[in-house]
Amino acid sequence: MNIGTAAKRSGVTAKMIRHYESLELINPRRLSNGYRDYDESDVARLRFIRHARALAFPLEDVRKLLALWADRNRASADVRSIALAHVEALEAKAEAMQAMARSLRHLAAHCGGDERPECPILDELEKTV
Repeated sequence: MNIGTAAKRSGVTAKMIRHYESLELINPRRLSNGYRDYDESDVARLRFIRHARALAFPLEDVRKLLALWADRNRASADVRSIALAHVEALEAKAEAMQAMARSLRHLAAHCGGDERPECPILDELEKTV
């Protein structure tokens, strides 16, 4: 099937399919005219990638998960380890974002929001870190 059909069937845009191919996450067959020819296994890999990316797995983890998915002799502990490490990273990001939200909420509470030019939000942004 062509890239347009593979895109429709997998839910991944043609542009992203080309990107994933450049990263060697998929490797479709090439026809004699140079066109890519996708089969059902390529569509399945693309769906897998789409689902993993929807869960915000980094591409390197997607690569590892694809390898484990293809390996019928895999240990589920390896998959679980990758997933739990990702959970920890997500939780750390969520905590950092909550801290940013608290900081901005505090600054906004101390901003007069009136016609005066003084603004603690801009004052804070002006500071060098």
